[in-house]
Amino acid sequence: MMSLIKELKQKIYKRKDVTREEALALVKVPLDELTDAANEIREKMCGNQFDLCTIINGKCGRCSEDCKYCAQSAHYHTSCEETYPLLSTEELLAGARYNKEQGVLRYSIVTSGRSLNDREVEQVCGSIREIRRQVGIEVCVSFGLLTTEQFQKIKQAGASRVHCNLETSRRYFPQVCTTHTYDEKIAALLAAKNAGLSICSGGIMGLGETMEDRIDMVLTARELGVKSIPVNLLNPIKGTPYEKNRILTNDELCRIVAIFRFLVPDGNIRLAGGRGLVGDKGEKCFRSGANAAISGDMLTTAGITISTDIELLGQLGYEVRL
Repeated sequence: MMSLIKELKQKIYKRKDVTREEALALVKVPLDELTDAANEIREKMCGNQFDLCTIINGKCGRCSEDCKYCAQSAHYHTSCEETYPLLSTEELLAGARYNKEQGVLRYSIVTSGRSLNDREVEQVCGSIREIRRQVGIEVCVSFGLLTTEQFQKIKQAGASRVHCNLETSRRYFPQVCTTHTYDEKIAALLAAKNAGLSICSGGIMGLGETMEDRIDMVLTARELGVKSIPVNLLNPIKGTPYEKNRILTNDELCRIVAIFRFLVPDGNIRLAGGRGLVGDKGEKCFRSGANAAISGDMLTTAGITISTDIELLGQLGYEVRL
């Protein structure tokens, strides 16, 4: 009898989707067998190119939303006390130049809050135009729950991608956040897509969700046409409701990454926040199907330097996209 792994690889190479039931069956497959197969799928479907991006905290703190993992939520008392309005064009330009010089493909501007207002959208569109004109680096934005009209302005300014994490499954999301809904997140992603922007959406592992929740999240992303899926590892922040959550192990994270590769074989499975917690800077995950990462500092926690990442990726045989 053909093994499940071999059967699913053949199915993927015939451009057929792995189902929910098949993905759940991978939870019990020996880890080494699973990760080796995921890495093979990654190499066959994506080659050795690696997509490296960075983020800048474009507006910080006092967020109205109650996402239970977030240090910037106004609902919790954490050590993240810094607050500032939308950064100026000069400040965003300086970050873009630095990242371009370091060899980063994509520069993502992330802002706190439910969404930017129209005045802020106009301001940041001016910044995006200058980044594209003066630096030329690709620009991604994470501005919350905007409308199609607002996303159209952002597209016209020169941004190419919108990020909005689903975070978890529809079933579990009400346990994570109550101030906005799963449908509002999906509506924002569809609005960005309708405006002609590519979309990036994943989630956080370690919120108390099950493997079913993780798989269902990726299936929703796949249905939306998402090809960039960030995989964040929860860093429990003191003062948030999740401060005592257990940090997932490296092996658990590798299994998640590998299963996501089976579900979106031609996408960018992107290690994001929290990978510094696993001890090897993500190396094992990069051998388990991941082919993208967010580098540099994260929003409220320290990340891994760009030069360290580029050196590691070179040792693993990847070609960082420029």
